[in-house]
Amino acid sequence: MRKFMKAGLAAVLMLASALNAVAEEATPAKQLFGKVTLPSRGQAASIGFYAKGCLSGGVAIPVDGPAWQVLHLSRNRRWGNPRMISLLEQLSHDGQQKAGWSGLLVGDISQPRGGPMLTGHASHQIGLDADIWLTPMPKRELSYEEREKFPENSVLRKGALTVDPNKWTPAHARIIMLAASYPEVERVFVHPGIKKKLCESWRGDRALLSKVRPIYGHHYHFHIRMKCPPGAKGCTDQADPPDGDGCGKPLAWWFTDEPWGNNKPKTPPKKPVKPVKPRQLTLANLPKACAMVLGAPSVGAAAAAEYEPAMGVSADPAPVSAFAAAPSVGDDFAAFALIGPAPIPRARPLDQ
Repeated sequence: MRKFMKAGLAAVLMLASALNAVAEEATPAKQLFGKVTLPSRGQAASIGFYAKGCLSGGVAIPVDGPAWQVLHLSRNRRWGNPRMISLLEQLSHDGQQKAGWSGLLVGDISQPRGGPMLTGHASHQIGLDADIWLTPMPKRELSYEEREKFPENSVLRKGALTVDPNKWTPAHARIIMLAASYPEVERVFVHPGIKKKLCESWRGDRALLSKVRPIYGHHYHFHIRMKCPPGAKGCTDQADPPDGDGCGKPLAWWFTDEPWGNNKPKTPPKKPVKPVKPRQLTLANLPKACAMVLGAPSVGAAAAAEYEPAMGVSADPAPVSAFAAAPSVGDDFAAFALIGPAPIPRARPLDQ
C-alpha cells in the first residue's frame, strides 16, 4: 500500500510541477523577470536579442562613482553585462577628460536577470543597453529622493522637434559623439532633433554619425547600445547601421507629419477600428536558456555583484576634437527643463 501511495504522491508532484511550468510559460515574461531582485550566479552572458532575451551573471554599476551617479534606484535596473558597466565607467572618465562633461547621470541599464521590463523599454533585455541623461552631473551627491524624482530635462524647444540653443551646448555634442567613438558601441539613439543638430554642426569624424540613430522619446537622454561581446554564443547582434552619415532623406522623414500621427484620413472609416491588443512576450518566446537563467541560484546580495571600478583599463576611444569645459550647472536644472509637452508619436517603431 505504501508503495502505491508513494507512487501516487510522486505522480501528483509531477503533475503539479508540469502545471506550474505551463502556467509560467503562459505568464508574461515581464512579470517573471520583473520580480527577481538579484542576478544569477556564474559567468556573465548576454542571451538573445536586445528586445528578446535575458542576462546571466549580471553585475551592477555602483550607485556612485568618481564621475557618475545612478538615478531611479527603486527600479533596480542598474545591472548589465560587465562589458557595458566597464564602458560606462570609461565614458564617465573620458567625458570629464576629453568632452568637458561633468559626469554621467546613469538611467536604466537592465534588470538583474535582464528580460522584458514591467514598464518602459522594449529593449534593455540583455545588459548591453544603457540610458544616459542629457543633464550634466551636479557637483554634489544627489539624495535618494532626488534621484527618484529627477526631472526629464529636455533639450528641445517648446513644442518643437528641434533643439533649443539656450539648452544645447557643444559639450552635449561631444559626450554623444564620444560614446559613438568606441568601437564596441553599435548605436547611440537620440531624438531626431538632436541628430539634426549634430548633422548641422559636428566637425569631428563624420563617419561616426552613422552610429547616431534618430528615435522617438530621446530628447532628455541618449541610449547607448553595445555590440555582443566577441565570441559570445547565443547573443544576437543588430545589423550594422546603414552606410553614410544618416543626415539625408532618412532623417528628413522625421520632420514630416507621418511619424508623429498628424496625418488624418480623407474619409473616416465606416466601421470603428478595433484596437489591437499588444502582444506580450512569454518565457516560451525567449531563448530556451532564459528559463534556466530565471531559475538559477541568486548571488547572496547586491553588493556581492557590484562591478569594481578600475579606471583607465580600457583602450582610448577615437579622438574627439575641440574639447572645452562645459558650463557648470551646479544644482540648478531649471535651464534644462522642458516648458510644455514634447511631441508624442502615434506609434513607436522598432529600434533602428
